[in-house]
Amino acid sequence: MAVRDLYDILGVDHDADQDAIKRAYRRKARELHPDTGGDEDGFKELTTAYEVLRNPDTRANYDRFGDPRGPGGRMDGDPFAGFGDLSDLIDSFFGGGFSGRGATRTASTAGRDALIDLTIDLEEAAQGVRRDLDVDVMRTCDTCGGGGAADGRGAVRCPTCGGTGGVQQVTRSVFGQMLTTSTCPGCRGSGQRIEHPCSACNGEGRRRTSETVTVDVPPGVDTGTRLRLAGRGEAGRMGARSGDLFVRIRVGPHDIFERDGNDLHCRLRLPMVQAVLGVDIEVPTIDGSHTLTVPAGTQPDTVLTVRRAGMPKLNGGGARGDLYVHCQVEIPRALDEQQRALVHELAELRGEDRPVTSTDRGLFDRLRGVFGS
Repeated sequence: MAVRDLYDILGVDHDADQDAIKRAYRRKARELHPDTGGDEDGFKELTTAYEVLRNPDTRANYDRFGDPRGPGGRMDGDPFAGFGDLSDLIDSFFGGGFSGRGATRTASTAGRDALIDLTIDLEEAAQGVRRDLDVDVMRTCDTCGGGGAADGRGAVRCPTCGGTGGVQQVTRSVFGQMLTTSTCPGCRGSGQRIEHPCSACNGEGRRRTSETVTVDVPPGVDTGTRLRLAGRGEAGRMGARSGDLFVRIRVGPHDIFERDGNDLHCRLRLPMVQAVLGVDIEVPTIDGSHTLTVPAGTQPDTVLTVRRAGMPKLNGGGARGDLYVHCQVEIPRALDEQQRALVHELAELRGEDRPVTSTDRGLFDRLRGVFGS
């Protein structure tokens, strides 16, 4: 199988200087490093390419012979020389401990974030509400105080990794030696091991606990809104920092209103006579009622707007959406004799009492007005 060009692996030109090669390695190492969820094989390939090209001797051999060892596979220089500088480079932008040198890996012991769902009704979403929620999370062990050791005995440096939190392995390839670092199996990356673990938490420094947390839901939340309670998630191992608790909001359906962002919609059943004559009518709002003026001659499906009667905007400083009232004009299905006589009289007064035929020009005029000319 053909070996990829080392310059292509780093993404640099063949005449790139050492600073450009170093910058390219930094950029790609962030993406590929396995401790940040990257591709382990790709990171190994990238590191191998960098080790060859950063060394003037092995780079010269590679440029001339296509092999860092020179003609006949003879290694003129040690591509692994000065690997401590590479470890320092990795430590500098991964926060220490990833190369196995210097600071220990404490990030892997931090507590995880927790997520809980909360369903509220539309009125609560509009006004805000305080709720008490029962959560089941890992909390700092009250027996050992989070240290994980029994009787106050402290932790000792892990003998497997020497307190670094990582173990190193050197492998050889056609391009020379390569150093890889993985999480220490003895201490799980903490760099410390407890010889006498707490019996209550088995040395974890935390225990699963049920507790009640109070959540203040602000006005204007919608389905999908997440509220963050800092430090109320899972406690970390052996006293490490806790994660956060996220409360995911779901707003239930409403009997009257339909929500569209910060606007609300409702339907108003309007009797025919009121639509013809006009009327002032009380319509419900999300936090009370409003006197709505329905103008005379209101047509079916007319939409009337009540400004600032919708939902408050989340963190919007008092701004609100609008309420849209959709008028549904109701035509009576059954009339008594007196009502029918009155309608006939109205039809006569308006000249609408005769049957409409296909030759009636007024019919076509009305159709043209409905469907457009």
